[in-house]
Amino acid sequence: MAQPHEREETHSHGVSSALSVRWVQGYPKQNVQFVNNETICYPSGNYIIFINMETKEKTVLQCVTGIVGVMATNIPYELIAFSDRKYNPTIHIYKFPGLTRKTKLKGTVLLDYTLLSFSYCGTYLASYSSLPDYELALWNWDSQVILCKQSQPGVDVNQMTFNPMNWHQLCLSSSSAVNVWTVERSNQVHHFSAKSVKLPTEDGSLLIERDIIFSHSKPKDLIYGPVLPISAIAGLVGEEAETFRPKDDLHPLLHPTMHCWTPTNDLYIGCEEGYLLMINGETLKVTVLNKIEEPPSTGRGNIISPVTLVYQKEGIFASGIDGFVYSFIIKDSSYKVQNFVELEEPVEHLTFSPNYKVLLIQTQKGSVYTCTFDEEPVFNEVLIACEGNFQAIDFIKPANSHFLTLTASGEVGIWHLEDCSPVGKLSLHTPSTVLACSPSSHSAVVGTLDGSVHFLDVSDLSAPSEIHRVFLSEASVQSVIYDQRGIFLLVGTSEGHIFVINAKPSSSFKILGFTEMIKGISQISTVSLLETDTVEVMVLTPLPEAGRSRLELFTLPTILPQVAESLMDKRGRLQEIFIHKLLYEIEHVLCSAVLDFQSQRILGFCDQVPYICSYLLPPNEHTGVCFLKPFQKLQSRQHGPGKLYLSSHGLWLLSTVKGGILYIRDVQTLEIFARCRSHSYQGQGIQSLTISLDGQDILVNGKTDSTLVALKWKRFGGLLATNSLDHYLKLLSSLNNTIEEEHSYIKSMSKQSLDLELGNENTEPQENMPIRIESSQEEMPSAQDIKKISWMQTKSQEAIKEEVNQFSKKRKDIKKGIKALVRMVASMMEENESLAFVARLEQKEFSLDLEELERLHDESEEEIAKIKKDSEMENLAKNYLADLIKGECWNSMTVKGRSLKCFHLPYVVENFPMKERTAEELKELEKVLQQKKIETECLKLRKEIVEVESTVSLSKKHHEEDDEEEEENVTIKNANLPNYLLGSQSTDFWVDTTYLQSQLELHSREEKIDQIILLKDIIYKVKTVFNKEFNASFKQKEFEIARVKERNVRIQEIITDLELEDKIWQPELEDSEVPERTLVVEESEIKARKYVRPWQKVREELILTHKMEKLFAFQASDMRQRALMDMMGGVLEVKKEDILKMVIPQPAFMVKPDAMWSEEERKQFKEYEKKVKELNEERDKYRKSLEAEMKKLQNNILETTQAFDEHLKRLFERRVKAEMVVNQEELKINNLLFSLLLDEELSSRELCLNNYLTRQQQQKIQTSKAIQNAKEDLDMYKENYDNLVAEDKVMDRSFKKEFSELPIQQVDLLYKLFKRRPRVHKQKMQQDAISLNPFGERVGAEKLAKDAVTQLLKSMEELDNVSNMPEGLDASVWEHFCATRRAKVENEQKVKQKGSGLMEMLTFLRKRIEDDEKVQKNIEKVFRELVILQEDKVEFQLNLTIQILLKQGQVELENFQLLLEYPDAILINKNIIEDLNSVIRTQGQKKVASMVESKDVHKGIFQIEWEHKKMEMEMEDLNQKAWDIQMLFFSRDRQKFLNEPRYETLIAIQIGIMEQTIAVIEKTHRKNVENCKKLIKKLGRYSGHKDLSNYVLSCNLREELVAVSERRDICNTIGSKLTCEKIAKERYDNMMEQQRLTHISKQQAEEISILQAEVERLRMRTFPALVPF
Repeated sequence: MAQPHEREETHSHGVSSALSVRWVQGYPKQNVQFVNNETICYPSGNYIIFINMETKEKTVLQCVTGIVGVMATNIPYELIAFSDRKYNPTIHIYKFPGLTRKTKLKGTVLLDYTLLSFSYCGTYLASYSSLPDYELALWNWDSQVILCKQSQPGVDVNQMTFNPMNWHQLCLSSSSAVNVWTVERSNQVHHFSAKSVKLPTEDGSLLIERDIIFSHSKPKDLIYGPVLPISAIAGLVGEEAETFRPKDDLHPLLHPTMHCWTPTNDLYIGCEEGYLLMINGETLKVTVLNKIEEPPSTGRGNIISPVTLVYQKEGIFASGIDGFVYSFIIKDSSYKVQNFVELEEPVEHLTFSPNYKVLLIQTQKGSVYTCTFDEEPVFNEVLIACEGNFQAIDFIKPANSHFLTLTASGEVGIWHLEDCSPVGKLSLHTPSTVLACSPSSHSAVVGTLDGSVHFLDVSDLSAPSEIHRVFLSEASVQSVIYDQRGIFLLVGTSEGHIFVINAKPSSSFKILGFTEMIKGISQISTVSLLETDTVEVMVLTPLPEAGRSRLELFTLPTILPQVAESLMDKRGRLQEIFIHKLLYEIEHVLCSAVLDFQSQRILGFCDQVPYICSYLLPPNEHTGVCFLKPFQKLQSRQHGPGKLYLSSHGLWLLSTVKGGILYIRDVQTLEIFARCRSHSYQGQGIQSLTISLDGQDILVNGKTDSTLVALKWKRFGGLLATNSLDHYLKLLSSLNNTIEEEHSYIKSMSKQSLDLELGNENTEPQENMPIRIESSQEEMPSAQDIKKISWMQTKSQEAIKEEVNQFSKKRKDIKKGIKALVRMVASMMEENESLAFVARLEQKEFSLDLEELERLHDESEEEIAKIKKDSEMENLAKNYLADLIKGECWNSMTVKGRSLKCFHLPYVVENFPMKERTAEELKELEKVLQQKKIETECLKLRKEIVEVESTVSLSKKHHEEDDEEEEENVTIKNANLPNYLLGSQSTDFWVDTTYLQSQLELHSREEKIDQIILLKDIIYKVKTVFNKEFNASFKQKEFEIARVKERNVRIQEIITDLELEDKIWQPELEDSEVPERTLVVEESEIKARKYVRPWQKVREELILTHKMEKLFAFQASDMRQRALMDMMGGVLEVKKEDILKMVIPQPAFMVKPDAMWSEEERKQFKEYEKKVKELNEERDKYRKSLEAEMKKLQNNILETTQAFDEHLKRLFERRVKAEMVVNQEELKINNLLFSLLLDEELSSRELCLNNYLTRQQQQKIQTSKAIQNAKEDLDMYKENYDNLVAEDKVMDRSFKKEFSELPIQQVDLLYKLFKRRPRVHKQKMQQDAISLNPFGERVGAEKLAKDAVTQLLKSMEELDNVSNMPEGLDASVWEHFCATRRAKVENEQKVKQKGSGLMEMLTFLRKRIEDDEKVQKNIEKVFRELVILQEDKVEFQLNLTIQILLKQGQVELENFQLLLEYPDAILINKNIIEDLNSVIRTQGQKKVASMVESKDVHKGIFQIEWEHKKMEMEMEDLNQKAWDIQMLFFSRDRQKFLNEPRYETLIAIQIGIMEQTIAVIEKTHRKNVENCKKLIKKLGRYSGHKDLSNYVLSCNLREELVAVSERRDICNTIGSKLTCEKIAKERYDNMMEQQRLTHISKQQAEEISILQAEVERLRMRTFPALVPF
């Protein structure tokens, strides 16, 4: 297996040993990709794993800077690019299969790359980053430069792909948008341009979007003003106005999930809603493909949202979340779905191999399958992933050839250590946490979340099995650990219980007891040496509240299994006195701690600070808590929480932290002698670690990256290996016998468990059938719950049962006493029920449990207090809300709203509720009134001035005077405007309207605001006037009701005297008339009984008793009153009203018969009859008088109330009129407010257009600059191209001249050979590859060009062979000829490359010009919009909306039909019509006079006809000239002048812009002039320094000249004649050579000029379109 290419440096201390990566096991969390046809790769943690699909061989590449981010592969070049996840990440590119670094790309991204993608041809790499950059960048990975980049703030992208057929196109898609980016190139300049795809709505329909900035052809509203865009109505003026959409116009769009390219440059896009879209790559037109429905087949999944798409020749392969891979057969605009393959889990990724023979299928879990397309598709398993991440690992001891892994879902796997190949697997189907292997037997243990411990048989590596299961407690298992000799198994739970279990299978894994710790056990460490008979155990627990850590040590003797029953209590708890439990505390927090083997000390890893400390244990035992202080303190390079481990022989200390680095230290000196970075901080570091017994292998498991790494020593020898191997051999020799003994027990337990499972399978159907029929669904869960009883609960139940048996007699006695008490209490309760309510006790008073009674009482009190508090808070909230409502709707009203009803008529009159005007409103009103007063005074003065001037200038024309007077008097008449122009009838309420401005003159914003304030004041005054009248009427009604009450008193007396049953009509004010009564709650309205406190009851009783005593005392003392009541009925004289009650008593003799009466008695009887008759007459007379009085009173009441009703009826009409006036004024206010709102919208629209214009102008500057740069680059490039073409033609023309010395026949033959070019054979692809790969061979144009040139040069070598040399030609000439021809061929290739580059630059320039023209069109559109907006604004300000009161017959129209709109009507004054009629009469008279004059005109008719003929001839001449003018050339400016109706406005705007530009240029010029002046001053100073330096140099020159002259004299004296002749001859030869070269240069210059002219002529003939710019 290949090793990782790059690793971190190994720091060694003391021993020169280091670790290396042996292999890496992980599963893909990103998309698996092909490197070539046989190899796939995927990132896992810090590594990229390569798998050869044929040989299954794995290769690993390590990222030295941390976890691997995103990855991409380049198949043509066999490259792998990946990013790291660090601040300022880097993109690394490696070459496969050597895994050598090709290059490293460093950009400006701050946090992370999210997507990488290679182009299918060329050396291009696209990258996309996450926040905060959101940057799309295009790299040339070969030259390590960023060609272009662009940011998209806040835009997340899910997929990014190049177009396989055109690397210039790049598609970026997310769940809400699809964008196609185009890369435009001009020589070395690259440019990004993006186009967004308009997605359909959720129902598949396409939306037609309109431009929001520019207005559309909508009809203008004559009433409500111009129609503005919604953004202007919303008040948006910035960039958000371009994309603003109202909520009602927003439609949910489709959500893309995946896309893929086609060979026709189209895009297929799958959506969450189940739609499949096809997008044209050039026009971006969207087509929704129709699905051809088929009858549903069994087992077929419903594809809702395609997770991944991959293109094939007949359509696409797609996968969904249902585990199916579908084949979409696409034809035209429809497709048919077929099942391709079904998997057991959702498919996450599909991709084809480069030759399209293999389809790779990646599942959501991480498994990888392949489908090879042959005659029949063949499916293979490449990688089978585990269920979840690796949770724990451990070696199968004592051998080190295999190891165990555990996932979170409970899957246990057995792997071969050599190559990490899977050997066996067992699934427990329960969430699991920890794993450990026994060193004394072939067994392992797994701890679960539900508190169970599963024991496994791993003797058969290929088929592990579960042999025993123990349910310890309800708490989850956090740690399991065997001691070094495999005697005990320690299990720690989340509740702080540590269970001690016999680790030997022969004891059936008996539980020996448990001990209690603090919750949250951090680590358990054991020391079990071969020489001792005890096992030392240390447990680390945190004390977070105190900021300390606790260490608890206890000792387990090896004979514990034999004496376990005597060392634990009945509930299974080990007694602390027997296990020697000691408590230690450390003043700081430890995240990990281990117990040293050799000495009595503890090694701890600090949590808050990076230190590893050692603590010495006191030699003597102690009681209570002992505090430990650090004995040795070593600063660690590791930060964050970590964990410590000890090797099996106790000499190595292994430490891991969140950074993912493993350090190995010497346990005595704590110095590092080996380190390795296997994981990273981004993956949360290392989760678990295990080391083999011999110390040669280390397994490390990542926390979140799900990567398992095997480490081995590079050099394992010397003392390092000797100590480890010696201990391993000793331990192995001591454990061999135990392992062999326990092996047989394991086999028997495994067989028993297998038989039990088979028996359960056979008996379950027979036993469970009747249970399912008879038992209900409610009983079954309870039966299952009864079965799941933990060991702790079982022990507790057994202890309770034993205690029950022990104290059974006492229990019986207590039960009897309780029953007697129950009977007694029951009788007392029955007796209590028969008592009165006052003497009856509450039920809780009979409770005998005083504590329970007190508890219930406290609970009831708490409940009452809670209810009371809730009620108080609820009442408080309601009171607060009531106060708010009352304050807003009642207290704030100066005039409360009330109504007034008639006594007899159904009329109800309401007043106007009014609030008091604020100080600010009064201040504004006062300001406006003061301003209006000033304006009125000014108008009066102007009127006086005009009148004086008019009296002086009487000689002027009368019409001019009238016009001036009308203009001056318009505003003066406003003070007395009629109602129809005033727009309301407010004058009927005596409201002053003199300060109101005419509706025809409200043009400015300030005038409208002032008018609104005055109209509000008028409304207030109208309401005030009416409210005064209403108040007077209300007082009158109160007076009438009082009078009615007075009269009703007398009527009631009469009715009582007459003993009638008539009812009295008594009017009352209703609640609507007196609304304040609704705010007062009367006692009669309260239905609930009032709660009276006890002390209040006592007080009321005392007061009542005192009053009664006073009354009795008064009555006993008042004898006169009592006598009067008894004798005369309480009155001293008889009233007239008592006549009806008077009764004349009968004489006593009337009892006797008439015959027995005496004469005296008969006289008395006659007097009695006379008195009775008189009394009856008096009674009748009095009764009639009372009836007449009652009728009179009733008539008076009726008359007064009817009179009030008539008055209230008139008040009702007044109320209607007042409300009409208020509505009229409010209508005027609303019209003014609407005009103000429309004015603001127009201003917002104007500001929005100006901002948009500014942005477009800035963009215009950028596009103009881009065009200028492109033209400059094009000119330079074209100049180089022209030079190359010229050189090529010069080489062609100068060929014969170079070989002019040869004979003509040879020269012609050589020229033919010179023109001859070798044929370049194109490589043909294999037919099967062509048939399978829909995209064909995707090779870049640059690579093709290089290959073609290389092949051409190789073919030229064949032509340059001596065998092709003509006969009789000299070899030197042939060599010269070959060199010339090769230079000509190379130059031709350069010309071709330059030509293609030139066309590309022309295309780039054309695109930039198109962009510039588009921006210019937008600018022109904005100018037109601004002009139209200004016109609309002016029109809106002039066209006012006025309110007119019209009477019937005042509207004159052409037709007499009633219309709602009056487009042809004119509102004019009656006086104007009368004046117009007088003018018409005057004009009629003038017309008669003109008719007389027209007779004289007939005389000149003949002359006019002649002139007419003359003008016709001139017209023909002018038509001819007009035709000539039409044929003239008109520039764009002239056309714009003729066609543009607002040309002057545009010119004015352009002039304004030019003036601003000139001002800026002048300012810049002044700055440049000042800079030049400063530069001139600086140069003057510099020239002065140079003059001084020149003077010094001139002085030095004089001295040098003197020295030179001296040396010349010496030389002339000493020199010989031969030297002078030699010099003269050399000068002569040089002169002759110069003359010859001058002559040759003149000839060549003439030839070059001729050739340049010929080149120019041919170029113009060949490329007429390439006109120089």
